[in-house]
Parts: sequence; C-alpha cells; structure tokens
Amino acid sequence: MVPSPFLSYQYRYELYKIIAFYEIIGKPYNKCNERSDETVPESTKQKGALRKLFFTMLYISTFTFGGGFVIITFMKKKFVDELHWIDETEMLDLTALAQSSPGAIAVNAAILVGWRVAGFPGMAVAVLATIIPPMVILSVISFFYAAFAANTYVALVLKGMQAGVAAVILDVVVGLGANVVKTKSIIHLAIMAAAFIATFVYGVNVIYIILGAAAIGILLAMYDRKRKEERQ
Repeated sequence: MVPSPFLSYQYRYELYKIIAFYEIIGKPYNKCNERSDETVPESTKQKGALRKLFFTMLYISTFTFGGGFVIITFMKKKFVDELHWIDETEMLDLTALAQSSPGAIAVNAAILVGWRVAGFPGMAVAVLATIIPPMVILSVISFFYAAFAANTYVALVLKGMQAGVAAVILDVVVGLGANVVKTKSIIHLAIMAAAFIATFVYGVNVIYIILGAAAIGILLAMYDRKRKEERQ
C-alpha cells in the first residue's frame, strides 16, 4: 500500500490540470498517419502504427507494478520522450482526465492516449494491450493462490516492491509538479495549495475537491471565453 502523502501530493497536481480539461476534450485526435508534426517518426504514419502502439502498451502494462500512478511514468517516457507522439503538456492533461474519471487509472490513461494517437482504433488497441497482462497474470495467481499465499519469498518480494513503487510515484510527483510551477499561474497554484491543505490537513473527501476544482475550471473557461468575445 502506497503511503497516503504520495496520493495527497499527486492530487494537488491532478486538480490543477482538471481546470484545463475542456482543452483536451475539444481537440481532435492526432491520427498517426495524418499528423504533419515533423517530430513524429515516419513509422507512425504507416499502417504499422497500431501494431507499434499495441506492443508498446503491452510492454508497459506487463512491467508496471504499483498501480496507475506508476504506469503514467512509463507512458510519459515512451510516448512523450521517446516516440514524441504526444507533447508533455498534453500528457499532463490526459493524466488528469484519467485520474479524475471513474475506473482504473491505467485503463483510463490507455483510452485517452490511444485516442489521441490514432483515434478509435488506437483506443481499442491500447485498452486491449493494457488489460491482457494483468488478466493473464491474475488468472495464473488465482489458480495457484494457495501456494503463493503461503510462500515466504513471495511475501518478501512484495514488501520490497513497495519501496520501489513509492520511489516511482515520487518521480511522477516531482515531474508533474515542476511543469505546474513553470506555468506561474497564481490561480492554479492557489487551487493546488488549497486542495492539498483540504485533503491532507483537514481530510476533506477527494471527490468534493475534484468537483470543486472542476467547477472553478468551468467558471474560468467561461470567463476567458467572455473576455475574448469582448475583445473581438
């Protein structure tokens, strides 16, 4: 079980990005073979893009332990840093939507990233590749549950993995936090601070914080739109 401070810290950065959720929803998907971005490898513009997306997500899902926060780190390094299919700001928006939506974070993230990369086919391929490894592994574990439960070495391995998972999540927190601070938005930083105090100090239910931040985000979006209309 990951210590609560990591989760509380993570929600600070999630809540800021929820404010901008309307931006990512309003964007059309970037189909691999239709993107004009020169940073996108030529291979992503061919029919093999879906195959590459499938095996990439299959690899990430197979070697990700510790939950949705950990898979976000691998997805960022693969799709942003290596393949350049998604820029870093967009990845933060997708991460916030995945975390604030119902369901498993890993599946939600796969849906959003797959859709942004290759539309509906990419979404279906990404989800399929994400659920295959845990489904197979859990099926094997459930079949040999008695042997695994009584095995001392398995218990020690799981305890050791907890420290590694905490470190990976901390890496996510630092990375997301640095990008949020770079925006230098007083409003967003204030919302982050208020959300952190509310959940970490006063124990306010995260659901209420998410709804409140989403409401503020909608109001800010409406205000910005009104200002643009007045200028025109």
